[in-house]
Parts: sequence; C-alpha cells; structure tokens
Amino acid sequence: MVTALLTALAGEVKLVPFDGDLFRFGLGSITFFLLILIWPPVSVLRTGIVTGLTVVCFRSVWDLLFEIMPLAESLINHLPAFLFYFIFALGLHLIEVNRYKTYPLLLGAWAALFEFFGNGAEDLIRHEFLSQANLTLREWAILAGVALLRSYFAIGLYGSMIISEQMKRVEEMLRVGAELYVETLYLEKSIDHIEQITASSHDLYRKLKQDSHDLGKQALLIAQEIHEVKKDSQRILSGLTKVTEQKRDLDFSLSDVLNLTVHANERYSQRLKKTITFHVKQEVNFKTDKPIPLLALLNNLTANAVEAIADSGEIQFDILEESGEICFFVKDTGLGIPDEDVSIVFEPGYTTKFNDKGVAATGIGLSHVLDIVQAFQGRIEIETPDTGTIFQVCLPVNTIRKRGE
Repeated sequence: MVTALLTALAGEVKLVPFDGDLFRFGLGSITFFLLILIWPPVSVLRTGIVTGLTVVCFRSVWDLLFEIMPLAESLINHLPAFLFYFIFALGLHLIEVNRYKTYPLLLGAWAALFEFFGNGAEDLIRHEFLSQANLTLREWAILAGVALLRSYFAIGLYGSMIISEQMKRVEEMLRVGAELYVETLYLEKSIDHIEQITASSHDLYRKLKQDSHDLGKQALLIAQEIHEVKKDSQRILSGLTKVTEQKRDLDFSLSDVLNLTVHANERYSQRLKKTITFHVKQEVNFKTDKPIPLLALLNNLTANAVEAIADSGEIQFDILEESGEICFFVKDTGLGIPDEDVSIVFEPGYTTKFNDKGVAATGIGLSHVLDIVQAFQGRIEIETPDTGTIFQVCLPVNTIRKRGE
C-alpha cells in the first residue's frame, strides 16, 4: 500500500507530450520501479495490481473533486493506467527482478521493455474503447526513448543509494577495525608482561623448592594460573588479529583514510559540543593496503586534538612526500603540551584529560600511536608553538603504499 500510494502521488508530477490529458509521462513508473528494488515485496504482481487500482482510484477521485467530472466517466478514462502497472509488474515478476539486481544494464533493459509494452497496451485500449487516435511512429519512438530514460534513471538512483549504503558499511568496518587494531597492540603488550610474570613465578617456585619451602606448591600454582591467563589472552589476540588482518584486495587511498578520519572527528567534536573547523592540504595520494593501522594512527592523533580544543578551534592536516617518506602533520589550536612533558607524552599512562568526576583517562592513546609508527619503521616528532600542538609522523613510503601503485 505504501508503494501504491507513493506511486499514485508521484504520478501527478507529469508531462503530457501528446494531445489530451489522459496519456502522461509522470514519475509514477520511476517511483514504482525504484520502490520495488528498495523494498522487495512478497509478490511483485500483487503489488502491481494494488498499485494500478490505487492509481485509477486516486485519479478518479481527483477528477471528481477538482475537475467536476462524473465518477463513472473518470474511471473509464483512467482504467487503462491499471493495465500499464499490471503489465509492468507482470514482467518484473516473470524475470524474478531480484535476480537481476547485480546486472543493472540488463535489468534496465528489461524494465524499459516492460514499460514500453505497458504503454503500448494502454494506448491500444484507449484507441479501441475510448476512440482515441493511434500513436504515430514518431510518438512510438518517444515512448521507447522515455521508457529507456526512466528505467535507467531509476536504476541509477537505486545504484547510488546502494553505493552510499556500502560506503557507510565500509566506514563502520574501518572504524571498528581501527579500534580493534589498537586493542591488539595493548593486548600484545599485556601478553609480554604476563610472560615475564610467568617466568618470575616459575623461578620463585624453583628457588622455594630448593629450599624445601612449603610455599613452593603455591608458587607453582600461581605460575600455572598465570600461564592459563596468557593462553586465554593469546586466543583472544589470535581472534582479533584475524579481524584486523590486512586484506590485499582492500582498495583505499590516503585521501580515503584522511576523509574517514575527518568525518569521524567532525561527528566526535559535535558530540562534545565543540565548533571545530578541519582543513586538509594533501600534496601526494596513492593506494594503500594498510588502511586500518593508518586510520588508527590518524584517528588517535585527531581525537586528541579535538579533546585539546576548549570550545572552538581549528585542526589542519598536511600530507607531503619527502626523501622516500610520507609525512603527516596534524596541527591544532588547542591548549598545547607543556615543554617539560614533551619527552614523556608517549609513556603509557600519561594524560592531561579528566572526566567531570575528576577521573583520569587511560593515557594509552599516544603510546599506541608510537607503537604503530614503530611498526612501520617510522618516526614521530612533536612541536609546541605558541598556540596548540603539531604532531609530525613520517613513514617510509614502501611500508604503506600498495604494491604495484
């Protein structure tokens, strides 16, 4: 019924190319076809029948209210429109339209053919029963051209909507992947620490055993429990690594990663009720097969910049290539970092951020940034101008450029 009502309304936005007001080119068929693609009904044929009847009734009621035409006469005049939607829906039903969604050119051709047949049948009925003149060869050519135009226009709208939805899913996938990538770095550090504790516990057990101390068994039990924790952590790390594993068929450019970073932090700044303007100056661009770690790196730096700005400010991105390195500059107009803290900002636990209850943040964001930079065999530097902070990250081009680019 939603499809039928929207189609009837859209059909009133029309162009009348031939003599009379009964044969029209409107947005009805485009709307009907587009809605069938977006919201596949249980039965396309039944939807076509309901839509045809709704269009006839809608136009007849309109004539009755505004054109002062008898209802019976109006129904007869508009009844051929039912045949158009019935034939159009019958064609889509016979080819099983959902099977052709991945073949847009072929689907558009089928839809144009069904629309042409529907318009032809409508004209035949008008000629035989309503004594209207047959269409000329030129007018038939117009019918065919409009059928192609409307069908491929609907296919184009549907395709753009699908692409937009897919891009949203890709953005979400990359965002989640970047967050998980950061968590894997933290988990790897934890596993290394657990390994050291396990070794220390087992060493303590051996010493207590040599001294025939009663606490030896307890020390061994602790070592075994820590070992189990390590194994569980390794299983979790293995699962996270599979999720964040880099796929060679990912096709993203540096500008794609940067756009995702800006888009995500625009929303983040809005959530924090801050007015922040983002500027981008990019002198180099190429495909990369490392979008997730790059997004994790840039997103952490940018989120820190957003948080460092009090109420309003600016964040500037500069990307350039020099001496075989890609350098990312992230500049903000925030509160800045005290000179005495520059040497320790990458230490785990360092933070200048506290929530409204005075609880400090985890302070691991910048330490993870350093881990990512080191994984790429790059370097990171901090500048503290009079206003704000500038982070400069330089990575070897061959570590992030997709092979063959």
